Amino acid sequence: MAAIALLATTLIGAAPVGRLDIVVGNLRSAKGLVRICLTADPDNFPACVDDARAVTRTVPAKETMIDVAGLPHGQYAFAVIHDENSNAKLDTFAGIPREGFGFSRNPAATFGPPRFAAARFTLDSDAEKQQVRMRYIF
Repeated sequence: MAAIALLATTLIGAAPVGRLDIVVGNLRSAKGLVRICLTADPDNFPACVDDARAVTRTVPAKETMIDVAGLPHGQYAFAVIHDENSNAKLDTFAGIPREGFGFSRNPAATFGPPRFAAARFTLDSDAEKQQVRMRYIF
């Protein structure tokens, strides 16, 4: 009985979680990889470099649906790059991306990435779907 009471207490106190489905559209090719960085920390958006709780995924570019399960409910933003040459970074020329990029909620990206607030969305249900439109400058 003590084990059942402990289990019930643990489950009641558990934070609700959900699943995020990310649909990537407008990829110009199926070459390379799609890399996603999801964070709840505005200071680590869009790179997630210093965020130990950031979620990253890398999938072949031919896969346009990425799911992230077990996310605690809250506010998040994500960045996506189409790493066409699979070198694990967004290639740039004079600071201008040479590969595809996108962000949650598809905000305008003029003279740099959008702020966290522009890409922020709330996960407050069992499942959330975000569609991101890839953009290419070159």
